[in-house]
Amino acid sequence: MEVSIMSIKKINVVTLGCSKNLVDSEHLLRQFEANGLEVSHDSDEPADAVIINTCGFILDAKEESISTIMDYITAKERGDIEKIYVMGCLSARYKDDLVKEIPEVDRFFGKFDFDEILKELNIQKRKDLLFDRHLTTPSHFAYLKIAEGCNRTCAFCAIPQFTGNYVSVPMESLIDEAEKLAQKGVKELLLIAQDLSFYGYDLYKKSALAELVNRLSAIDGIEWIRLHYAYPNKFPTDVLTVMRENPKVCKYLDIPVQHCSDNILARMRRNTTADETRALITHIRQEVPGIALRTTLLVGFPGETEDDFKQLIAFVKEMKFDRLGVFPYSHEDDTYAFTQYTDDIPQEIKQERADEIMEIQQSISESLMQQKVGQTINVLIDREEDEHYVGRTEWDSPEVDGEVLVPVSAHLEIGQFYKVKINSAFMFDLYGDVI
Repeated sequence: MEVSIMSIKKINVVTLGCSKNLVDSEHLLRQFEANGLEVSHDSDEPADAVIINTCGFILDAKEESISTIMDYITAKERGDIEKIYVMGCLSARYKDDLVKEIPEVDRFFGKFDFDEILKELNIQKRKDLLFDRHLTTPSHFAYLKIAEGCNRTCAFCAIPQFTGNYVSVPMESLIDEAEKLAQKGVKELLLIAQDLSFYGYDLYKKSALAELVNRLSAIDGIEWIRLHYAYPNKFPTDVLTVMRENPKVCKYLDIPVQHCSDNILARMRRNTTADETRALITHIRQEVPGIALRTTLLVGFPGETEDDFKQLIAFVKEMKFDRLGVFPYSHEDDTYAFTQYTDDIPQEIKQERADEIMEIQQSISESLMQQKVGQTINVLIDREEDEHYVGRTEWDSPEVDGEVLVPVSAHLEIGQFYKVKINSAFMFDLYGDVI
């Protein structure tokens, strides 16, 4: 039997992909909640409607999104769900094809069609809650999305095709949102965007990241501010002074460099060179002693020779990044690389190169972790798991970095900071006792 929109009382939002999608889901959940709906996130429980916030970045993410949609179609056929809606990057990128191929979905929305979603569900938009969210993270940390879109033209990336040009969120709006988060008990803000480095240029005609970070740090209750996804080209070096001098700003930076061969960097259209990348990393470490650097690499890009890959290996060994992720290249339609280059590196070679890089990085990580044994470190406790409390240092971001494990006999409080003396270290995790 066809179900009326008016009968939807319980709604589940499922988020796939990056933390930027998660923030979008949290804003929607708050609007639903304010209109009297019972809301859940990533729940397996029956609901009147489910909204799947998809990722469409690379092949693996697209396959996960499609698989998730099909799983919920099965649940709908079983009677557990009445309505299925799909939004996000995959829906924005392939909407016409998806409408034809998956008619079981009640409606597809683009990435930014929030108003249309509310209209579809007969929900009145609460403008007074535009900067309020229903948090899905632990209550002591939250992501703060400071911009949408991207002005870069990286050859491997299709994101600008469906997110549009870079649009900074006005500083006052971000302060408002961060203050509301602090009132909810958030202690740590993780600043995210497709590219933090460009923040402010469209609104203020200059880099405004350093000013934004300083203003956010003045909010009562905020203890840590962490920076993610800063593009190396035109990196705003004035933020390093803030990071060095402001105790609330974590000595942590996520700066994806992708490669270090001039040949591949040029083919990737990264607008930087290997020497410039080395110089920037050296400068960052000089300006902020003790900083933890996280980066992302891409191997198997079209035209990557054995010599290019050897240069990348040498770079990883030389730079000794604290955290590193590596991905085999995915030949994505709607990208410059897809139209201009042949995907000439076999998949098994791509994976072998990725595995080799990670094996080197594991050794580097283990060595760096061992250096922390004997130190007393400020740790934020995230959760209790089995026989340990699990927390993080200022050098670790949730889900992607290492953790600190403390025995449950310490009787700690989730979401609080503690001084922990590190007793032992493994490849990615530290073990210690509260002082």
